[in-house]
Amino acid sequence: MTDETIIKAVAAELADGSAQPLYRKMVAAIEKLIAAGMLKRGALLPSERELEGRLGVSRVTVRKALDVLIVEGVIRRRQGSRTEVTARVEKSLARLSSFSEDMESRGFSPGCLWISKEIAFPTPSEAMALGLGPNASILRLRRVRTADGVPIAIETAAVPVSILGDPALVGDSLYAALDAVGVLPRRAVQRMQAGPADALDKTHLALADNASLLIVERRCFHGDRVVEFTQTRYRGDVYDFVLELHR
Repeated sequence: MTDETIIKAVAAELADGSAQPLYRKMVAAIEKLIAAGMLKRGALLPSERELEGRLGVSRVTVRKALDVLIVEGVIRRRQGSRTEVTARVEKSLARLSSFSEDMESRGFSPGCLWISKEIAFPTPSEAMALGLGPNASILRLRRVRTADGVPIAIETAAVPVSILGDPALVGDSLYAALDAVGVLPRRAVQRMQAGPADALDKTHLALADNASLLIVERRCFHGDRVVEFTQTRYRGDVYDFVLELHR
């Protein structure tokens, strides 16, 4: 997306006639461009000087708008006067959905980089979550999940071999494979916690030594049967979890 297109979109928002402060209108315009998939992660915004001159607003207004977007995690300042879109991903905690569905609903292109597919004995936590004995076998799938080619999570899924007994049955979507054998998850129980990145996380997610992750463990059910246990380790700098609450 060109600087000219960005400036025209922001100018249209500024001219809408509402009583909102100008900086809030700038924030709304940029957020709309990101939500529509027109501004992707890594895109550069026009410089502060260009925004000020082309839009006819003060430098204070421009900086206030950019500061709000930085606090929200939408953009970050690069060396010099330009800012880069970080496009944090939001995931609702009120809906059971796959990673691919989450990404597509927000205008991102989902992808994965496989680390391993194997038939193995379950770890104690996998055995407990799936209700299996220690000598049972599982299909363990470990992969890096990407949005528009950017790695944002490492996912390790465990499925009893009585449900999926061949790694070749799983392509890019585990849920598609589960749906194909008639056990698409209908409900899930999730547990979330923060934790430090380990060596595998740092290698595959390009993290700093002191990085922290959002770690989500999810047990998925088809009827009363546990059909999947997944631990997903999300980059905290690009992923937000959102829950709508009602009184």
